[in-house]
Amino acid sequence: MPISKATKFTLLFLSMMTVMSNIAIVTSIPHLKEYFSDVAEMELYSRLMITLPSLSIALLAPFLGHFLHRFKKRDSVMFGLFFFSLLGSAGLYLETIEGLLLSRALFGVSVAILMIISTALVGDYFRGKERNKYMGLQSAFSAIGAITFLLGGGFLSDIDWRYPFGIYLMGMVVFPFVLLFLKEPESEVQEEGEEGSCTSLLGIYFLAFIIMLLFFTLPTQMPFLMINVFGVSGTLTGMIIATSFVTNTIGAVGFARLKEHLSFGQIYLLGMALISIGFYGIGLVKEVHYFFLTSAILGFGGGILMANNMVWMLSKADVSQRIKSSGYITSALFFGQFLSPIVFHPLVSFLGVQQFFEWMGIVIFVVVLLVVFVRQIMQKRVR
Repeated sequence: MPISKATKFTLLFLSMMTVMSNIAIVTSIPHLKEYFSDVAEMELYSRLMITLPSLSIALLAPFLGHFLHRFKKRDSVMFGLFFFSLLGSAGLYLETIEGLLLSRALFGVSVAILMIISTALVGDYFRGKERNKYMGLQSAFSAIGAITFLLGGGFLSDIDWRYPFGIYLMGMVVFPFVLLFLKEPESEVQEEGEEGSCTSLLGIYFLAFIIMLLFFTLPTQMPFLMINVFGVSGTLTGMIIATSFVTNTIGAVGFARLKEHLSFGQIYLLGMALISIGFYGIGLVKEVHYFFLTSAILGFGGGILMANNMVWMLSKADVSQRIKSSGYITSALFFGQFLSPIVFHPLVSFLGVQQFFEWMGIVIFVVVLLVVFVRQIMQKRVR
């Protein structure tokens, strides 16, 4: 369906909001250990501040997908934006770690609503190559938001760890744009070649989980490597992580061109190979400014993978089930975010954070080689 530029930009701003969910406060997290110095296991709790919203999203997104299916998309977005700002900014005044963790858990519900509806709207508004191009544009906007929020959060966290929570009030800036310009999509007919259901997409959901499990080590582990091991400022840490979001955009924009020559499976292998190189590079770096290069490689691979995964899901999901399918893939993505620090915490504790990246790079690359080898054998048998 044709949409106005104002509607398109409103949808892009919504995508920026979902990126903000965890990014805005990553450089505040290491400072929580100082403020709550009397709390046992504070190092783990501080990481959960980033990923607890992801648990709420992961657990509730499938149910929200079925529930939101009954309501108008614009109404759901306005509801989500209001509570996004209200709950996201709660860190400005809450005094206990229990209160902070609870606010982050409830905040995740609003993020889930925004992500489910914005993903479904992409499927409603765009088709084929236009959808591929839009995913690149959406990633560009998301990266602009991520860079702004990372740098702003890094600067604010150097002043006071509470200040970055105020960034979530940006939801109220987007609210009037939704009210004025977000149009309820018309009923759409399934595009030729696009067929499927929620249950036929389990493989895509699983890959989304794996991608985010790996990629989210960047915001959950890198601040501790930068600040606690290399002793750099929150501002520089934010700049290094922001670099990955710049190249994440380049990878997502380049996805449309890659898709003209490669299959979804081949693009997955390419993206995972790049992530393995980024991981291994982080493990080898001895001079802090080289992290700009390693983070850039990791971000580029992640951008390819995320665009690839989302476009594949939208191309296969049945039109009548699109909100529900968006709920499932949202759940998979955020389960990966939440479990990332938990799954890898024992390895980080045993190996050390930098050695963890080195060994993960090796393991991922070996897995990619094995998959390529198995695919070649299967192709030869088919011939």
